[in-house]
Order: sequence, then C-alpha cells, then structure tokens
Amino acid sequence: MIGAAVARRAKGFDMKLIYYDTVRNREMEQNLGIEFVPKEKMLKECNFFSIHVPLLPETEKSISRKELMMMKKTASLINTSKGEVVDEAALIDALKEKRIAGAALDVFEREPVEPSNPLLRMDNVIIVPHIASASLETRVSMGVIAANNIVAALRDEVPQNLLNTEPLQKRASSETSAE
Repeated sequence: MIGAAVARRAKGFDMKLIYYDTVRNREMEQNLGIEFVPKEKMLKECNFFSIHVPLLPETEKSISRKELMMMKKTASLINTSKGEVVDEAALIDALKEKRIAGAALDVFEREPVEPSNPLLRMDNVIIVPHIASASLETRVSMGVIAANNIVAALRDEVPQNLLNTEPLQKRASSETSAE
C-alpha cells in the first residue's frame, strides 16, 4: 500500500519503476505501469531502493551485506519501514566504502538512535524523524480507533485492533472454571 503510493509519486518524475515483493500484484503493475522483477535484478538495477515492508521474522535484516553488495555504486537506499529490516552495520560499511552512494533513513535498528551512531555523522546519509503519522488526519483516525477499542472492551467485546489476546483467553478460561 505504501509502496504503491510511493510508486504513484515517482511516476510523476518519469522514473522507470521496478519492484519486488513476496507476492506479485498484477493489478498494481497494470494500474501503475510498473514491472515485477526478481529481488536480485531489482537490487542490481535500481538507482533508488525504497523499502516498504513490515517487520517480520523473514524481513528482519533482509537487507544485509549481500544485498548491499549487489547494488550499484550510484544507488541510494531509502528505509522508511522498520530499522531492523536493514543490517545497520553492513549499511555503515557500504556507505563508508562507497559501495553505494547514499542512504535516506527515518528509522534505525535501535531507537531512539544513539548519538554515537556513525550514520548521524556521514555526509552521504540523510536522516529525518519518523513522523509520517504526524498529520492531523492520521492522529484523528488513531484517536477514533483507540476510542472504538475502549468502547468494545467496556462492552465486553473483543477490540478490533487487539494484538495480545492472551489476557482475554485467560479471563475466559477462569470464568469457565468458576461456573
């Protein structure tokens, strides 16, 4: 979803767009005029490698030394997803050794970022705060979601965005054993 939004904006700059995902999206390809390619081809050909993945066990450090070495020396890595997706030590080395041209980051492996992190002092790195959710529209939406979840909990319903179901399961089993 975010990747598609970035692709729409990049089309405005008349960029040739290629992408890789674990699941191919032919509808998005047709709608945006983008090409699906294998991960290795994308790494070797792209000038701007923009990452838009959730942090999952299979995406953690999925951009490591191996992937960075495949990129063109003129390429830039852009990470706005999760810091742990990129092996930060490998990125630092790739930038120091000029294996890639640069990086733009608003996430880090460890947050808050340590003041001693070398990325903060590199001339070929752009750092911005991770504040994409800071728009009024997003914050209002977040507040509405939180309020709806509170109302659901007060009604003894399962909140829509509940991640930790263990307390509800424990409560349900203790209520069953009490009967």
